[in-house]
Amino acid sequence: MPIRLPCILMRAGTSRGPFFLAGHLPADPARRDEWLLAALGSPHPLQIDGIGGGNSLTSKVAIIGPSAEPDIDVEYLFAQVSVERRTVDTRPNCGNMLAGVGPFALECGLVTPRHPSTIVRIRNRNTGARVEAVVQTPDGQVTYEGAASIPGVSGTAAPVALRFCDVAGSKTGRLFPSGLRRELIDGLDVTLVDGAMPMLLVAAASLNIDAALAPEAIEADAALLGRIEALRLEAGRRMGLGAVANSVIPKPALLGPGRDGATLTARYLTPHAVHRAMAVTGGITLAVAARTPGTVAFELATSDEGAGVAGVRIAHPAGVLEIGLGMEGEAVRWASVLRTARRIFEGHLLLPAQGLAEAAAPRLAAE
Repeated sequence: MPIRLPCILMRAGTSRGPFFLAGHLPADPARRDEWLLAALGSPHPLQIDGIGGGNSLTSKVAIIGPSAEPDIDVEYLFAQVSVERRTVDTRPNCGNMLAGVGPFALECGLVTPRHPSTIVRIRNRNTGARVEAVVQTPDGQVTYEGAASIPGVSGTAAPVALRFCDVAGSKTGRLFPSGLRRELIDGLDVTLVDGAMPMLLVAAASLNIDAALAPEAIEADAALLGRIEALRLEAGRRMGLGAVANSVIPKPALLGPGRDGATLTARYLTPHAVHRAMAVTGGITLAVAARTPGTVAFELATSDEGAGVAGVRIAHPAGVLEIGLGMEGEAVRWASVLRTARRIFEGHLLLPAQGLAEAAAPRLAAE
């Protein structure tokens, strides 16, 4: 008999994936990852035997459970499921999937809704970050309908306001893990920064391309991708992340000056494909770097911060992502971003029990 796994499929920000209650998945990480691979249909370029979309943006998972912390409502674990490899990476956070955590927690009864909106206090288990999500709950009911729009998603929906309270040192504990705001890798000026996401920042012009180049053109240039990956591997070593060939962090970003009112132009890699919009955690990290003197991003950014709050607008392939920053001198106290989400379906995934047992056996035996 197949394994019946309760599931909610959600579009969250510019990402999509299944949302699970933690109690419905195996506690053992190796078994849990086998279930997630089966659920998404990996490894396969089309994920034809699962609900993944054959793209890193639609091969994501959110796992939510209650928190034991008195000032936190729920815990959220993000999992990036590889499309073509048998790997599940829980090292990074995902800010877009985070937009669905509040609505999911409310509708599953983990948090009591209020009128007209509810603040859901979230602890991200990947990085330890604390995030507050403001979800629209008129008459104590979650609504997904509204007038908010975000680049990369058609139509409008109810806004989900996210405020990140911890925006430095998500994985390494330091904003600049190497101790430098700017350094050379392979003769190129780069910034290695760990804000809401560990990242490698490099000026697109130093790679002889335009920062506004179409994602398809970047992905079609094998030599360019090879050079970016070489930079990323060395960046991971210098950031104290070790060998990162099989990890999705650090994420590279190719930067250029802002245009048409934007602070920066950016192409964000995930890391072996170009994001069709901009990751929330990546955008926050870019915003922090853009307001920190001495970084590659600061040198390229326009300066339009107001008193106490430094707004940063990042141009990406689908439009512009706006990030609000609460600043005290050069210190960033918080970052905020507006997202939307939508509940797409609810029901049960049917996982092949025999196939899971066979797949899990070699890994469990090796451990």
